[in-house]
Amino acid sequence: METIRNWLLPALLATGQLAWLWPGAGLAGEEMPGAAAVVAVLGALVVETAALGRRRQEPVRALAWSLGTLLLGQLVWEDGYFGVGAPIALYSVAVRRPVPVTVRAVAAAVGVEWLLSLLLVGVRPALASEWVLGALLYVVCAGLGEARRQWLKGRSLATRLLAGAEEARRRAGETERRRLTRELHDVSAHHLTSVVITVDAARRLGDSRPELTAEALSFAERTGTETLTALQRLVGLLRDADRPAPPPMTARIEELIAGFGRLGRPIDAVLPDDLAGPAAEAVHGIVREALTNALRHAPGSAAHVSVRRGEGVLELSVDNAPPRGSAPDGVGVGAVDGLGSGRGVAGMRERAAAVGGELTAGPAPGGGWRVRATLPDVTGPWGPPEGAGRRDVLRDQRLADPALVCTATLFPLVFALITAEEWTGASLRAAVPGLLVVAMLLTAHALPLLWRRRAPWQALLGVLATSWLWPAAVAGAGLPSRVFVFFAGGALAELLAVYAVAVYGRGATRTWPAWCAATVSLSGTLVATAGADGALSGEESMWPTAVVMSVPLAMVLGALFAGLWGAGLAVRRRRLRILALDDFALAGALWHAERAADAERHRLAAKLRDAVLHLTAALVEQARQGRLEAVAAEARSALAAMRELLHSLGESEDPGPGLAPAPTAADLDTLCRTVRATGRDVTLRGLPEAARELPPDVALSAYRIVEAALGAGDRGPARVTLRRRRDTLRVTVSGVPLAVTGPVAERLKVRAGTGAGRITLEQAGVVRALLSTRPGPAPVREVLPASPASVTAGWWPPRRPRP
Repeated sequence: METIRNWLLPALLATGQLAWLWPGAGLAGEEMPGAAAVVAVLGALVVETAALGRRRQEPVRALAWSLGTLLLGQLVWEDGYFGVGAPIALYSVAVRRPVPVTVRAVAAAVGVEWLLSLLLVGVRPALASEWVLGALLYVVCAGLGEARRQWLKGRSLATRLLAGAEEARRRAGETERRRLTRELHDVSAHHLTSVVITVDAARRLGDSRPELTAEALSFAERTGTETLTALQRLVGLLRDADRPAPPPMTARIEELIAGFGRLGRPIDAVLPDDLAGPAAEAVHGIVREALTNALRHAPGSAAHVSVRRGEGVLELSVDNAPPRGSAPDGVGVGAVDGLGSGRGVAGMRERAAAVGGELTAGPAPGGGWRVRATLPDVTGPWGPPEGAGRRDVLRDQRLADPALVCTATLFPLVFALITAEEWTGASLRAAVPGLLVVAMLLTAHALPLLWRRRAPWQALLGVLATSWLWPAAVAGAGLPSRVFVFFAGGALAELLAVYAVAVYGRGATRTWPAWCAATVSLSGTLVATAGADGALSGEESMWPTAVVMSVPLAMVLGALFAGLWGAGLAVRRRRLRILALDDFALAGALWHAERAADAERHRLAAKLRDAVLHLTAALVEQARQGRLEAVAAEARSALAAMRELLHSLGESEDPGPGLAPAPTAADLDTLCRTVRATGRDVTLRGLPEAARELPPDVALSAYRIVEAALGAGDRGPARVTLRRRRDTLRVTVSGVPLAVTGPVAERLKVRAGTGAGRITLEQAGVVRALLSTRPGPAPVREVLPASPASVTAGWWPPRRPRP
């Protein structure tokens, strides 16, 4: 299907050109070119057809070849060579390339067109009209392509959001499990570790310092109560646990550091006074985890916490010195081993990555341990600055709206240039001042269209107001009667302004006055212009004649404006319907994701109640009764249960027994039938021969690649092809342009890697995967960008098999 889309239009154009070459030109009485010219035309036609066939994959190169063939064909057969490939290729450039590339392409195309006109027409008045027509043609094509690119960009963004929501729905349980695991590790494990270390110190030093026993029991009761409260908060399924605390956070971080200082270690800190937002939350969690690790492995050692502001970032460092009598690896002799869950550094990295930062941890040069993190300095909710999206949208529309202004300006100006000599009745030099006035009036009349999206009503009022400059200019500057005809062509600005009000104006039912106002204003302006240039001066009574003229003129213009207004409303309703469907699908995916997260929270709450909660309650009770030995035993039991629970949560990512078997390539037929049931045309070729006796990992990867490509959100027809050759399986999915960029493309790369193969993503919407079917470890290829037209892969070293 993609091949047909690429080559159908070039084939039709080539067929039309050949039909005109023979017998069309002869039948029409046109002069036939010579043999050499026919050969040149056929060569140019072949090159142009081949270039247009690749316009979606290589639009800039297709435009370059099309411009070359345009020059050749027009020079050898001016009246017979169509040369429509250049505007089509420019449209493809505008659709598939950014605005700067499109602007340069327009400049190149207009330059070639002007050069060709100069060679064919020569330096005479008709050259100006040829130049304006050529520029107008390419500007319109670029504007249409830019508008199409913006629409596709919006659809692609909506599809990616929906794909991200679907992915979040599929991974909601795992994501919630990881979040709650981090919460358990950061809160409960930290508190329980502090209790174990404090109670053990009081037991060892009880004979020499008996006052430590009372302090340890008090600390155990207070900390156990805090842990119990945190666990009950999780069991109570409070859903706002991940939202950042209200600013400022500096006081909470200082209180945390002071709490560690009360455990007997010297800690100094340097913190800004106004830490807030997600980055401050991450700082709090990283500092807590880093100091907890230092408490476990280097008790009594000094520590330093520093948070400094850079250019838009927070630079966090936590350094602790090695304890006296430490071993060469930096772990002190008095370190308490076996208390950690093994997720300390990983949890800190997750916290940093969650806000877009990075973290490193390792031995310090002078001994001890160092944790460094770089976090974005963003206060308030995590996300782009307010208004950034609006500015991006306006910046991306910098070509479509100027193209409309140029069209509304140049189109009526063509009439003036074509009849310049007749209009003035003198030489071209005498016509230049009048042409300049006309150009200025047309530009002022079309300029408000630049604001037609942001302020459609203001744009319409600006167009209507500037239209009354015409009768004033005709009466004051003495412009001849041809201005009436030129202004009739300038009504395009009014049409575009009314359409913009219908599409972008607030309240669809309240936009009807737009076409009424445009009808009254334009009919009145045209009649006034006709009266000012003398067209009505021969009538016996000018005003009755003007009234009689304005009535049928208003009826014609009213029907035209009303029809265009209705078309704008239809486009508006269609767009709103599409957006509503997107919102409904997105809300549904988010709802299912929340339900999956709820189920995971309920499951974890049950595990907490059964494994940890009663042990923590027993710890608090033993501390209140003053039983130090029992407190130590309960704290270690609770910490061990917590550690076992954390490990079980980490291992639960693997599929357990009793789950549905993983899909394979043989299930692709069922997948395609399911997609076809939604109304999409999907063709599958190559089954069942290609799927026979595939290794399990390759069969799963093939299925997941096709599933991800078809689920990217495209609506058009698609084709899936499987081919088995020797030790490889080729999977090709065409008709999926939304699958070659964004998160879907990343998932495809990962799937190809797990299947020991390579993948190519073409911008035309084709996914090609090559999977190795050889048994045992095989080389894996990673997808790397190789050219603007495609994404290819480079070999990795062989992967080590998991134990």
